[in-house]
Amino acid sequence: MKLASRPLLWLMALLVLLMGGNCGRAVRQHFDRQITTTIYVVRHAEKDLTPNLPDPLLTPAGQQRALALRDTLLRHRPLSAIFSTATTRTRATAEPLAQALGLTIQDYDAKQLPTLVARIRRDYAGQKVLVVGHSNTILETVQAFGAARPVPSIGDNEYDYLLEVRMAKDSTRVPTAVARRYGQPSR
Repeated sequence: MKLASRPLLWLMALLVLLMGGNCGRAVRQHFDRQITTTIYVVRHAEKDLTPNLPDPLLTPAGQQRALALRDTLLRHRPLSAIFSTATTRTRATAEPLAQALGLTIQDYDAKQLPTLVARIRRDYAGQKVLVVGHSNTILETVQAFGAARPVPSIGDNEYDYLLEVRMAKDSTRVPTAVARRYGQPSR
């Protein structure tokens, strides 16, 4: 009986290995489709509205909003990268979060959004990043990632939107975007 059962044991072991290999592949494919890159997109915080300032600073309310952004996004750890246009107000909005995470703020050109999208897709797939822009660029940034605008427009006096774009690794899935608010409501 021991001799007769050994081929059966070998056959069962082989069957388990074959099934396990297929199951493993299916599980890997499932998780590969589920890997999501999250891009948080915000406008710079409240800026000095004095006319004719070439590169305005943040107001005290803007400095508070930058701290609120830090506190909000620290709950969504880990962020892997922070991108900002090269203005003082966008960089100052990102700075408290960058310091808390020990990250260097990376510049991007809001006129070259396809370049930013390609870089994030290539270098930060499956990770979370922040992009800080301007009222007239953040909805376009969301669209550049392939998602629909989560709100129709953002007014000049609205600083409290936190847009979240989610892109699956599976390129057949359409990216999504939602709009949330953070910090004190804009006035």
